[in-house]
Amino acid sequence: MTTDLTRQGVLELAETGAQVIDVLSRRAYEELHIAGAVNIPLDRLGTEASAQLRRDVPVIVYCNDYT
Repeated sequence: MTTDLTRQGVLELAETGAQVIDVLSRRAYEELHIAGAVNIPLDRLGTEASAQLRRDVPVIVYCNDYT
């Protein structure tokens, strides 16, 4: 299930232990990312997500645009 969140919603979920995933390229991640975010580039999300993410807590995925 997906849900659109406001900035405040992201902050609240992150404070309660949600996993924050940045799907930008490694370079973009290194330049600017949310503190505590894990980088899994979008082209590797399908193969790496199951190995790196917990299923028992919410996951917040973000990038810089809607594509």
